[in-house]
Amino acid sequence: MLKQAQQMQAGLAAAQEKLAEQTVSVEGAGGKIKVTATCDGSITELVIDPSIIDPSDAEFLQDLVMATVNDALIQGKDKSASEIKKLTGGMNLPAGLGL
Repeated sequence: MLKQAQQMQAGLAAAQEKLAEQTVSVEGAGGKIKVTATCDGSITELVIDPSIIDPSDAEFLQDLVMATVNDALIQGKDKSASEIKKLTGGMNLPAGLGL
C-alpha cells in the first residue's frame, strides 16, 4: 500500500508540473479582453483592445479585466482539479499532503 501511495504521489507531482505548463484562454467584454493563465494559477498574458479604454471610466475597465481574469483562473483550477481527480480515482485526499 505504501508503494501505491508513493506511485500516486509521483504521478501527482508529474501532473502538477504538466498543469503548470498547460494554459487556458478566456475572452471577456465581447472579445475585447483576452486573458491566458496556467492551470496552476499564473496569468501569462493579458490583452486589452484599445477601443475599450476610456480614461474617464477606468473603473469600468478594471471591472471587465477583473471578471475576465477570474474566469481564466476558475477555468484553470477546474482543469487542474479534473486532471488530479483522474489520477486519484476521485479519492478525497486530506489537505496538507502536498499533492
